[in-house]
Amino acid sequence: MSTERSLEPFDRLSGVWTTDATHPAMPGVVVRGTSVFEWLEGEHFLILRAHSDHPDFPDFISIIGHTEHGRADVTTGMAPASTGQSPIHMHYFDSRGVFRDYGASMDATTWRIWREDPGFSQRFAGTLSDDGDSIDGRWQVCRDGVHWADDVAITYRRTTEHE
Repeated sequence: MSTERSLEPFDRLSGVWTTDATHPAMPGVVVRGTSVFEWLEGEHFLILRAHSDHPDFPDFISIIGHTEHGRADVTTGMAPASTGQSPIHMHYFDSRGVFRDYGASMDATTWRIWREDPGFSQRFAGTLSDDGDSIDGRWQVCRDGVHWADDVAITYRRTTEHE
């Protein structure tokens, strides 16, 4: 379990998941993949590694945790310990060379990711099943600052297999 109290809900994501995704630009195509969530030693950051079986969907790595500006290693005494009240961020890096910074949150039923960027804002909401073994999620995009459009729909299913 995470040592950062506000990261504790993210522990529900730990493990290996198979994914099925669809995109409005590719009607009828289901893109399969695998996502692995694991805590970095010390449990201050959750690492997500995702692989897609389709060449138009990039593989990526994301790191979720408290990343407030200027935080230093608390064991060195160079900065005060985090209060756990700072925003949770998800830093995203993909196989195309794209990188983005998102906000992230998780409660008992919903995983959320968002970013505001003029011309290309994004948000994701994923609903966890009661047993925690599946997540149904939807990405949306906003290109004009007003209107949101559905983007990638993705279903995660927990598995015991690891690629």
